[in-house]
Amino acid sequence: MLQKGPLHARIIERFDDMSEQLQQAARHILEHPQEVALVSMRELSRNAGVQPSTMTRLAKFLGFAGYEDLRVEHADVIRVGAEGFAARALQRDESVSNGEGLAHRMLQGLATQISRLSEPATLSKLNEFADRLCAARRIHILGLRSCHSVAWHFHYVMTLLGEKTVHLDGPAGTGGDALIRATADDVLLVVSISPYSRYTLEVAEAAREKGMSVLAITDSEVSPLVPIAELALFFPTESQTFFHTLTPALAISEVLCGLLASRDRNAALEELKRVDRHLSSMNTYSATIPRRKI
Repeated sequence: MLQKGPLHARIIERFDDMSEQLQQAARHILEHPQEVALVSMRELSRNAGVQPSTMTRLAKFLGFAGYEDLRVEHADVIRVGAEGFAARALQRDESVSNGEGLAHRMLQGLATQISRLSEPATLSKLNEFADRLCAARRIHILGLRSCHSVAWHFHYVMTLLGEKTVHLDGPAGTGGDALIRATADDVLLVVSISPYSRYTLEVAEAAREKGMSVLAITDSEVSPLVPIAELALFFPTESQTFFHTLTPALAISEVLCGLLASRDRNAALEELKRVDRHLSSMNTYSATIPRRKI
């Protein structure tokens, strides 16, 4: 799903042995391999939030004589991935700076990112996720801060199909209390991206200690959720703006809900009919503007 550079495997293998600064530089190279070949070391360092000397130290840590040798290793990324979203974004015509131009680039980028979710490896992982979630007694779902929207979407849609999900979003810091009665037959589905919420990681650790399966939807193979989770699905967060995009993660949530509903279509349809009857009895929706009472 994410474009991989030539040092992808080597960086992941040695990531835990790196200092915090080297990890920050390495994470940026993992997520933006095309930048290594396209921009100067100074600009790459600035984008990664580290000093240029850190890039040199990272290159030597990975076995190169210096940064230039590391850069040469990435030269083929431009040729192989020239039609990819990230390369196009870096090579875009900066003269198109109006609102429509930005909107066009954003929507093109999102379309490409979602399209990459249909690669065979990701489709296989989505199906494996659905199998594990379907087999669970309860699905506990957690996503904090920006990832709250993804967790809430999954939980909301699943409530239309029954009472299998538990949203760990209680008031006054009580969200994790729902794990008190969780068992090894339950699953924790957790969503988090960099910078990772400390509480999210703590809850994931607690769930694993209770014997629960932890399934992670996250942004990188070096995410701290990866060593905790039994299965992990990765999605890109790169955006044309200052903010992370969560559109691919929401697409994953929709697909998982669809796969779970399809596991027992008859039961899903019966639950949806029950929901429709209830919402209708409560006069929940309206196709016209209600008249004001005078």
